[in-house]
Amino acid sequence: MLGLKANAPQFLLLVLVNAFVGGMVGLERSILPQIAEAEFHIAAHSAILSFIVVFGLVKALSNYFTGLYAKHIGKKNLLIIGWIFGLPVPFILMMAQDWNWIVAANILLGVNQGLAWSATVMMKIDLVGEKNRGMAMGLNEFAGYLAVSASAFLTGWIAASYGLRPVPFYPGIAFALAGLFLTVFFIKDTKHHVLAEAKDSTEKRLSNTFMDTTFRHRNLSAVTQAGLVNNLNDGMVWGLLPVLLSAQHFSLSETGIVAATYPAVWGIGQLFTGKMADFFCKKSMLSWGMFLQGLALLFLVFADSLPAYLLLMSLLGWGTAMVYPSFLATVADNTHPLDRAKSMGVFRLWRDLGYALGALLTGFMADLFGPESAILAVALLTLLSGIVAEKRMSCKTAALKITPWFLSLFKAPARS
Repeated sequence: MLGLKANAPQFLLLVLVNAFVGGMVGLERSILPQIAEAEFHIAAHSAILSFIVVFGLVKALSNYFTGLYAKHIGKKNLLIIGWIFGLPVPFILMMAQDWNWIVAANILLGVNQGLAWSATVMMKIDLVGEKNRGMAMGLNEFAGYLAVSASAFLTGWIAASYGLRPVPFYPGIAFALAGLFLTVFFIKDTKHHVLAEAKDSTEKRLSNTFMDTTFRHRNLSAVTQAGLVNNLNDGMVWGLLPVLLSAQHFSLSETGIVAATYPAVWGIGQLFTGKMADFFCKKSMLSWGMFLQGLALLFLVFADSLPAYLLLMSLLGWGTAMVYPSFLATVADNTHPLDRAKSMGVFRLWRDLGYALGALLTGFMADLFGPESAILAVALLTLLSGIVAEKRMSCKTAALKITPWFLSLFKAPARS
């Protein structure tokens, strides 16, 4: 039987498992750039951000193969494999002798995140069916990104008290062991739910899942480009924000608070924006969300105090909270159940390539022109992505549509 209420125990268990997945990536969020400078004496922004490039590439490819092989291997098995790859990560981060160890750890972390996060997303969508997909994805991403935030804050606080290594990475061992234990003994596969939904689906099958999701299908391609740009700016914030704060002489604990605020608002906000995605047109959610992100990034270059950074990270987090449940729910709404896993894998391939592209682009721009120029460029790109979503997408239902005021500037004038 499909539905959130009918599958509540498994759904909530998957939410908990995804919290542990988010906790793994949060380990690096506030202190890894400081480790690069303080312990390995790496000064170039492009070199520091190399771990995000590797993470993004590996996670993107892992997302794609999760969607491609979900039917053949089984989503639960892919989730188990993801946790096995995640187990060594905190140990490598603790014992790393040079920066190559950090890069290697992020290869494993990318596989862990790609397999585990993708599998939990797909399994939750399978369980809830067509109704309340936005709310289901909001709950999923709430758990994951609130855990990212809590882990980022925790590691920053521990580092301020006990040093950059090894103590801040101890929680990662608990995250990986708990996630693997719950998956092996309590998670059930959802293939029967997919088959049940497929019998009643009226959605057309995709002729070429990769090309349709990437280019040809207007809604799918629009949400794919927005996902890529969203994670591009997230990759920039991940890598450059600690560097920016360090240059302004913020302490490690203050950096941890600022780094945690963004994913905290992003995570908690999805408790509300997930349900909003079931009520408002997802096109409006995407264009408004990208606009808010772009606005926050534009003003980031002028911030010079802790309250200013906290305000802008909150605005950035809310903008991201608006788009994230809408991303996944839009892909599910526009694909047949038998195409959904592959289309989700393609979308997440491009979305998480944004991490790599963001780190490469902003790293080189920061080295050549300074961090402020890199931030401004990404801010403008984010605003452009919102315009593309508004112009290319259409609403599938009679949901309430709200057009951001700045997009009205691009409408053709009425004929007299």
